[in-house]
Amino acid sequence: MRNAPGRILLVLGLIITAPAGAQDTGSMVAAVSTAPEAIAASAIPFRGDDDERFAQDVIERASEGDQSVELVPRLDALEAAVRKQGKSLSARQAQKLPVIRLESLARQWRFYDRQYAAWRIQLKHVTESISNDAEQLGKRRANWLLTRESAENNDLAPALRKQIDDVLARIATAEKAISEPLDAQIALNRRANSLAALIHKNQDVVEAAITQTDSRLMLLDSPPIWNASAGSDDNGAVDSLKAGMTVESEFLAEYSAANAGTSRLIQGFALVLLVALVFLSLRSRRIIADADGVSIDGADAALRVLRRPFSSWLLLVMMSVLVLEPDAPILRHQLALFIALVPVLRLLPPAVFRLLGPWPYIVAALYLFNLFSVLLLANATYYRLYVLLVDLFGIGLIVWRLLKTRREDSETANIIRRIVRDAGWIACAILAVAAVANVAGNVSLAVMLTDALLFSTYVGLAIFAAANVVESLLRLWMSRSTTSRFRLIADNAEQVFRFVSRLIRLAALLGWLTILLNEFRILRPAYHGVMAMLGHSLSIGEISISLGNVVTFILSVLLAIWLARTTRHILRDEIFRSVPVSRGIASSVSSLSYYAILLLGVLIALAAAGFKVGQLTIILGALGVGIGLGLQNVVNNFVSGLILMFERPLQPGDVVEIDGTTGRVREIGMRSTALKTFDGADVVVPNGNLLSEKLVNWTLQDLNRRIDIDIGVAYGTDPERMLALMMEVIRATPGITDEPEPAVLFSGFGASSLDFSIRAWTTNFSEWVKIRSDMNLRLHRALTDAGIEIPFPQQDLHLRTISTEANATLLAGNSLSRRNRSTAPDADTGDSSDS
Repeated sequence: MRNAPGRILLVLGLIITAPAGAQDTGSMVAAVSTAPEAIAASAIPFRGDDDERFAQDVIERASEGDQSVELVPRLDALEAAVRKQGKSLSARQAQKLPVIRLESLARQWRFYDRQYAAWRIQLKHVTESISNDAEQLGKRRANWLLTRESAENNDLAPALRKQIDDVLARIATAEKAISEPLDAQIALNRRANSLAALIHKNQDVVEAAITQTDSRLMLLDSPPIWNASAGSDDNGAVDSLKAGMTVESEFLAEYSAANAGTSRLIQGFALVLLVALVFLSLRSRRIIADADGVSIDGADAALRVLRRPFSSWLLLVMMSVLVLEPDAPILRHQLALFIALVPVLRLLPPAVFRLLGPWPYIVAALYLFNLFSVLLLANATYYRLYVLLVDLFGIGLIVWRLLKTRREDSETANIIRRIVRDAGWIACAILAVAAVANVAGNVSLAVMLTDALLFSTYVGLAIFAAANVVESLLRLWMSRSTTSRFRLIADNAEQVFRFVSRLIRLAALLGWLTILLNEFRILRPAYHGVMAMLGHSLSIGEISISLGNVVTFILSVLLAIWLARTTRHILRDEIFRSVPVSRGIASSVSSLSYYAILLLGVLIALAAAGFKVGQLTIILGALGVGIGLGLQNVVNNFVSGLILMFERPLQPGDVVEIDGTTGRVREIGMRSTALKTFDGADVVVPNGNLLSEKLVNWTLQDLNRRIDIDIGVAYGTDPERMLALMMEVIRATPGITDEPEPAVLFSGFGASSLDFSIRAWTTNFSEWVKIRSDMNLRLHRALTDAGIEIPFPQQDLHLRTISTEANATLLAGNSLSRRNRSTAPDADTGDSSDS
């Protein structure tokens, strides 16, 4: 029992560092019950000094005060807000609230939960030091107690016995010094746990109320409209409305105070954006004129954005509130969308109005008309009648527009106008269902359909306008000459713009679909269903896998591939083009970075998919067996690829010859290297062959290429004149370099000619065939002009015996040849007959 205080302090320290709601005393005691070890007599002086210094450090840290006291005011404020909101919230009261209030309460309790989580992290950071001190003191006390018990049974020097007692006394003093802060922190931790339980309880109440409200959408919740009473409990409704507005206002104030950093970020973004848009607006004509490759419609849209800088600024700032503060109070989001109404209509591209006509104005008018219904929430009957009026007005306006353009829409072949027409009829059907439900007594369904349709349609219009503004500014920036210093963008401007534009549109579409599903009360059950499906796991032995793990793995690998490719392109085409580096380093570093990011991405994907170290060990073991049995060549090629990247005997663009195949290196991979032959064929060469076989690299050190031409002239030609003539031709041929110096050689005496050789160099390797052809043409022209003959090969035939018939034939041929030669002058002068 003598080491009980140390054990107690150690347990208390672990209680503080454990997560809320997860303390298990039995497991903690088991954690600290590691067997203590007696200290050897020879180590007692050194260990004693060390532990006494540690105990003194703990005492000094404890004297600095309890740092957790600084967190108490934040916890008090959070607890007061939580208890105030929780006092007025019960399961029965929550079920009576409209769904928009429930959604706002869900955001508010999520906000409280995030505030608590952030406070909890700070508490853990503050108490971690003293908890570790308590744990270390307990372990060291146990060791010294065991050492003292061992000393009682053995003969030990009195000085060492005294040092043991001194160390234990110092440890006891340190434990006493930290016991008070530990008690305070334990009390604070228990209080925080109670607050967390209250937050989670109210979250469950709100979630249950939302689920029950969604399940009652198909049930009648009010009497038919003709039986509704206009003055039923107006005072109670007004009080409820005031209470709801008070809660919303308090939530807005709490959210703004807690997210001051995000608010400053939005304000800074708004200030920079305003200055930039005003500057661009003042130079709009010159900017449009300097922009290259912008279409007419694109120029009109960009000019519309630049000439309306304040509308563009207001729209982008309001949309940034929705993007950067997705869990902000609904009142804040509604205000942002209301402020953006006029900028949305002013910034839609002209092509949209040419295609859709007045439809954007109709959508904005119906949204604004429905927005004012919040003013009548105090009276259920008036609110119900107003919603019915909105439905009927919307049906009439949409039907009028559809009938007016019916002939034009039926004759046009534009698919977008047909989609808009069909969407208009669908909207009419939804509003008609809402009107019928309102009249019959299903007010919840009527309000949900009306609000969801008009709100989601307007939000879609606002998102489209904001995306168009961002695309227009991006197009102008990328088309200006100032971006030409970025080679990657200058060379691939159109592809980069299309890629970024697709990302913007995809993000806008996903955001709008999320809002649409949430407004129609589909998102929540769909989310829970998808999560349940993704969370279903299949276990095989120690390996457990689920659909969510597979999806996470696939998405992580795709992201890693994209990131690796992008990094390789940036390194190879942007950074290393402007940085002088040794030959081949750009390609090697880019390729190694690509595979390193890819490998790291695969490992992260495996970890994100839930694979454990033991499971990876099984996979790697199986892979090792596969390598030992049949993947030696693959590993050989892989290692050879690494050697090629480090030694750099070739790089992309080099002309090489391997195994009788000559071509230009297109890409060096980890397993193989791709060549493009001069015949246009793609050849894949394993990297192992590049190291094991003889490799000829024509462009390893430079682009020089020797041109060899052999030529024979007739006997009787002056060799010195021939050599001078050939050197003159070499000097006059474009592309021939003077260093190395060209050479002309009298190579020997042939059977029917004097043989000469040309050895000339060019630094343009890719054009050496054309240069050789040009030199051959020049050489032929020079020989012709000089009257030097290129002889035909001659053979002398000696006949030993010949038959009589062959002799007669040869004699006849000789006589015919002499006759032709004798009549040749007459033929030249035209005196010979036509026979």
